Amino acid sequence: MNWKIGNLRTNLYLISAIILAVGLGSAAFIYQAALNDPDKVSGYEVLGGFVYPSNGGNSKRYMHDLELYGGKAAVLSDEFMHWFAGLWHGKSLAFTVACISIFISLCFIAAANLSPRVKVEGYRENNQDRTE
Repeated sequence: MNWKIGNLRTNLYLISAIILAVGLGSAAFIYQAALNDPDKVSGYEVLGGFVYPSNGGNSKRYMHDLELYGGKAAVLSDEFMHWFAGLWHGKSLAFTVACISIFISLCFIAAANLSPRVKVEGYRENNQDRTE
């Protein structure tokens, strides 16, 4: 079987379509399989001799202590880290995968639409005297 490599633009469009199809398919699968549990307990607090489930780093006491020791910057960085960590769990992971696959696919489409400025053969002929 003889396979011919098509031109560069066609190959980039094909790669873009494959990335988009695989990425969106994976995102749909992740979305269907994901369990979003907003009441997820990540820690416990002991108050008055009783144990209560809590969200760990989201308690008022934790935020107060964090601001006391690190200032507003520590609170903002902690909120950013919680937000960023949340992108990789549950249904938000499906949206993250979909956005990344769309972005990469658009990068390949943009690369396919760029016109080459210098021909490779002409570049080699003009610069042979420099390499020898």
